Amino acid sequence: MALPKHMRLKGHRTFKYIYKNSLTYHGKLMTFKVARSNPAILLTHKFTNTSNNFRVAISISKKVSKKAVERNKLRRILQEWLLTNIQKINNHKPYWLLVNLKFGDFCNDKSRLLEEFQNLMFKSHLIK
Repeated sequence: MALPKHMRLKGHRTFKYIYKNSLTYHGKLMTFKVARSNPAILLTHKFTNTSNNFRVAISISKKVSKKAVERNKLRRILQEWLLTNIQKINNHKPYWLLVNLKFGDFCNDKSRLLEEFQNLMFKSHLIK
């Protein structure tokens, strides 16, 4: 299941803001970039609900896999974990999260991927 629209990040200005104003957390398989939300940037995308919600973008490079099917499968795995554990996430904290998967062969190792994702969520204090 995909992320709801109120949780998605989009737009080049949003990503420029995150790259410029974020804290970076590194793991073996992925990196997290966490920035304070800036709803003024999202006004250009005609969002009706531009409040300070927790928003996420998951970016998977072609270096991970050349096949779009495998990259989409990895993205769906991470989004599913987020949706099932959304109650633990502090929705009142206005943060934007950008997840970048590093290159490597972990398409078949779902448990290792989710373990790394959960560890970085704890490390970045997005989940207590």
